[in-house]
Amino acid sequence: MKAIRLEEPKRFAHVDVSEPEAPGPGQALVRTHRMGICGTDYSGYLGKMPFFSYPRIPGHELGVEVLNVGEGVENVEIGDRCSVEPYMNCGDCYACRKGSGNCCEKLNVIGVMVDGGLCEKFLIRADKLHSSENLSYEQLALVETLAIGCHANDRGNPQENDHIMIIGAGPIGLATLEFARLTGASVTVMDMVESRLDFVKQTYNVAHTIQFKGDGSDAEQVQEITSGDKFAVVTDATGNNRSMANALNYVAHTGTMVYVGITTSEISFAHPILHKPEMTIKGSRNAMPSDFKRIIGLIEDGTINTNPWITHRTTFDTVIDEFETFTKPDSGVIKAVIEVL
Repeated sequence: MKAIRLEEPKRFAHVDVSEPEAPGPGQALVRTHRMGICGTDYSGYLGKMPFFSYPRIPGHELGVEVLNVGEGVENVEIGDRCSVEPYMNCGDCYACRKGSGNCCEKLNVIGVMVDGGLCEKFLIRADKLHSSENLSYEQLALVETLAIGCHANDRGNPQENDHIMIIGAGPIGLATLEFARLTGASVTVMDMVESRLDFVKQTYNVAHTIQFKGDGSDAEQVQEITSGDKFAVVTDATGNNRSMANALNYVAHTGTMVYVGITTSEISFAHPILHKPEMTIKGSRNAMPSDFKRIIGLIEDGTINTNPWITHRTTFDTVIDEFETFTKPDSGVIKAVIEVL
């Protein structure tokens, strides 16, 4: 069976792997049709993702077809089109017992810690499949990215009329924006790349954008936008440790800082910047099962339009040659999707 494996940072290979066995109890056999390429895949490719191990078949943003189901499976049936919730949690640890399987102590994310969907077929727990009769495989492959943003927005919990800021206008930042805009909060987006801010202006009705230039103009703009209050919620989706440290400067007194981007580097700051405003700092990891169900419904009813998201497409046969270019900001990539089958 054909697959693509990341053997080590910056080295993909076409490989033949064993055909999956028949699904056991609670399992489903699925065929991958579409895979979205996400920041985790880029970081894994570049050797910068702390949870990534090698060699690894990537792929966790997936639109799949159910080929067969094992005993006891009732939530999906043969022929269903599904999005994949790629977080394989244990169900027994402290986090799982609290209902937070997204940050299970023994979590295995497919395509990151265990092999994922950049192959013809694979077995998966059937309870991790979320079906839709109406969405395309391409739309279903975007659900997991949107779920990351949905959860990050919930962690910040912005309220109507709050001033909030999202730093980083890549896919995770945009996913967070999709849900922040539904709260009634006034949203500002910051990024270093002008083309990404242009995309935000053209696609979303955001209140303000700030291009970070490192010359102090960002601080002046924050004061002007918020009338000196700064932001009730700041979400950093960059995965850049310098940005993540600097982001605390934008948080209002009693405000919340959410880190949804991941870095392997240390984040350092002087304690008073946290203590003086009684700031709350939160991490945001993965997403919840309910997020997948909600997002499928929001795409189906038109609240979320996925059409502007996909800026680049590639195929199973060409992705290795093209992948390096997708990692570069000047490529203009918002979301690249692989046509696996």
